[in-house]
Amino acid sequence: MKQAEIKELTVAEIQERLATEKENLVRMKLNHSISPLDNPLQIKVARKTIARLATELRAREINK
Repeated sequence: MKQAEIKELTVAEIQERLATEKENLVRMKLNHSISPLDNPLQIKVARKTIARLATELRAREINK
């Protein structure tokens, strides 16, 4: 997910998306520990997406 796409979302949508991404990350890590993923870089991408969402959420909290 690109930063421009994240900026267009509302706070509620960002929080919902953040929770979903965190669940997916946990699931991917668990699956990867049991049997290797086809593309282990998906874990890296998920972590970066979570960081982008959290950063935008925090920036909006500060600007209030």
